[in-house]
Amino acid sequence: MIHIVGVADMKVSADRDDLIVTYALGSCLGVAIYDPVACVGGLLHVMLPLAEIDPVKAKKNPCMFVNTGVLKLLTECYKAGAGKERLVIKAAGGSWFHYTRKEDHFQIGKRNFIILRKILWKNGLLMKSYDIGGNGSRTMFLDIGRGEVTVRSAGILQRI
Repeated sequence: MIHIVGVADMKVSADRDDLIVTYALGSCLGVAIYDPVACVGGLLHVMLPLAEIDPVKAKKNPCMFVNTGVLKLLTECYKAGAGKERLVIKAAGGSWFHYTRKEDHFQIGKRNFIILRKILWKNGLLMKSYDIGGNGSRTMFLDIGRGEVTVRSAGILQRI
């Protein structure tokens, strides 16, 4: 079954037949977590780096922010049977767009990735691989049965 993860959303599965996908990763990040032994995985689509900019929205929807969404994803994967010591973590997105020739003052994509790395580090976790930056949009797929993460960008599909 295909599960679609919207913006500021996440899905977790322990069903080998599931494919989890998220579209339109621009400055947003897609974060995939997978435990190959338990065959449990999840995919998160976060928009902004830090929940502190809007605590009310963060409480209502922690998946909107990297620092709260990643912790929620980890918690839900652990509840589904994933083991911290076996997690494979991958990320995609974090693009920056230059519609004009002006600087990207907010640098949301870059800041999202920095906060992701800090949150993982604080929790004793590292990413195995990532496809970050550039100026294009990406689609990210997590195949629960095979444990594969693939990313489509500019019509090219690649495993990360």
